[in-house]
Amino acid sequence: MAEAAIISGWERVALAVEQVRDRLQRTTAALTSAGVPYAVIGGNAVAEWVGRTDPAAVRNTQDVDILLRRADFDAAKAAMEAAGFVYRHAASIDMFLDGPGAKARDAVHVLFANEKVRDDYALPTPDVTESEPGGTFRVLALEALVRMKLTSNRRKDQVHLQDFLDVGLIDASWPARFPPELAARLQHLIDTPDG
Repeated sequence: MAEAAIISGWERVALAVEQVRDRLQRTTAALTSAGVPYAVIGGNAVAEWVGRTDPAAVRNTQDVDILLRRADFDAAKAAMEAAGFVYRHAASIDMFLDGPGAKARDAVHVLFANEKVRDDYALPTPDVTESEPGGTFRVLALEALVRMKLTSNRRKDQVHLQDFLDVGLIDASWPARFPPELAARLQHLIDTPDG
């Protein structure tokens, strides 16, 4: 009897990274083909920006986050479903699962442009027009992405901002670009790089 192949942890990581990359490419191809304006946000947008400066500093991400206009959602839903994704709304999150048996981790998460993600957030999300070409997809422009990260201000957002600082994408001149609350958050990261 043949022994089953053992997949190492590193091989599992490489496979997971490839699956996220594939999900991102299928998503952006479907939206582009359907003429739906979008911008890649979240960890993939951070990776795109950091990778332009220092590929060794790029962090992996487990999902795909996309910014859409609410008015374009029906067209986006049709395009995504035609590409094999399954729409689900759960825990106040709109997402497209990567097939009928997929988990929320294997999803494309949607945020809506020009809307607050949470009522207590200082600012709404940017519009999809605040984006630019990023290789094979549209990526949120750096200043808009920094603004989103400062608005959310979760630990992972702070880590992403620190990555931007570490590779020189943003610097001590950047707090002046933002409203006082967000400027103070960025200044704190600049002043305390080790946490």
